[in-house]
Amino acid sequence: MKILLVGEYSRLHNSLKEGLMALGHEVTLVGTGDGFKKYPADILLTPPYTHGWKKKLNVIAYRLLGMDLNSISIKKQFFSKRLKLKGYDVVQLINESPLGIRPKHEKEIIQFLKEHNEQLFLLSCGTDHISVQHSLEKKPRYSILSPLFEGKVNDSTYAPILKYVQPSYQDLHRFVYERIEGVIASDIDYHLPLLGHPKYLGMIPNPINIDNLKYYLPSLEDKVHVFHGINRANYFKKGSDIFEQALAKIQKRYPDKVTVTTVEDIPYASYIKKYDEAHILMDQIWAYDQGYNALEAMAKGKVVFTGAEQEFKAHYQLDQSVAINALPDVASVYNELEQLVLDREIIKKISHNARDFIEREHECQKIAQRYIDIWTPQRK
Repeated sequence: MKILLVGEYSRLHNSLKEGLMALGHEVTLVGTGDGFKKYPADILLTPPYTHGWKKKLNVIAYRLLGMDLNSISIKKQFFSKRLKLKGYDVVQLINESPLGIRPKHEKEIIQFLKEHNEQLFLLSCGTDHISVQHSLEKKPRYSILSPLFEGKVNDSTYAPILKYVQPSYQDLHRFVYERIEGVIASDIDYHLPLLGHPKYLGMIPNPINIDNLKYYLPSLEDKVHVFHGINRANYFKKGSDIFEQALAKIQKRYPDKVTVTTVEDIPYASYIKKYDEAHILMDQIWAYDQGYNALEAMAKGKVVFTGAEQEFKAHYQLDQSVAINALPDVASVYNELEQLVLDREIIKKISHNARDFIEREHECQKIAQRYIDIWTPQRK
């Protein structure tokens, strides 16, 4: 099968590509690298107006003329490669706005892909219209919008999320859903909002290339090493404020037993190596299931504070901990950390459970085959 993957989000499409190619399929990935994370792509579209005077020029052009120079540039780069973007059996979009550009330009690109390829599919693996609307209606017990509801941030801070319910993005949502064969969710946080939707094809877990992620649990004879990677733009969305308060408390209480490493806004290639010597990784709060960073860390044997709610445990029929369910409460996070620091056998047990879970439920070739199994019936 000839497959085109459009856009990237936390390395999902790169790992899926690796799994599909291992099964013998021909795969091309086109994307922008997902910002500072700099993920690779076969056809890389680079926004040129992101730094220095060029960024200022783009701001001025948009304010005065309504022109987004980055969006226009990405669209031009895409169509300059149009001969390489035709004739695929399957095209999959990472998001309703797969290249992160203005809706009118996304529409032109998506229409081209629809007209020149056999079938079009959509992933729900990050914020989109349905998941954001679900959270705005406060259907989950808590969500990434909880910090907004609690007054920790204002609407402008959450603009990259709230944009999906603005008229132009609602229209993009309708435009995409009219053209796709169906939508696939990557985890429980996106599965629940899509239940009952006529275009929903089901959940396929995130693919993880475990060959690239060797299991390694550092010695526990000295201090317990905790790693916290901060994405400044998503500071409250990921619950980093809660993590930082809990980490400050645990360091103060057990300075001879704990060491904490914090990094901020570093490229993926650096990030994935930085936490090798850690035992514990602080990933995110406000989630029911794990995101991509958590899964890769779990594959490497880290004890990850992340989403691991009852809905997640029930779906995978888990009777042992594979991660720490990070609740939106400083005392809860602190208590979980303290238990690990004082009983390091728990770290060892969860570390092994985490790796076993990833091998069983997320290995990229197994996951790639599940995509093939969903895509194929739609082609008949």
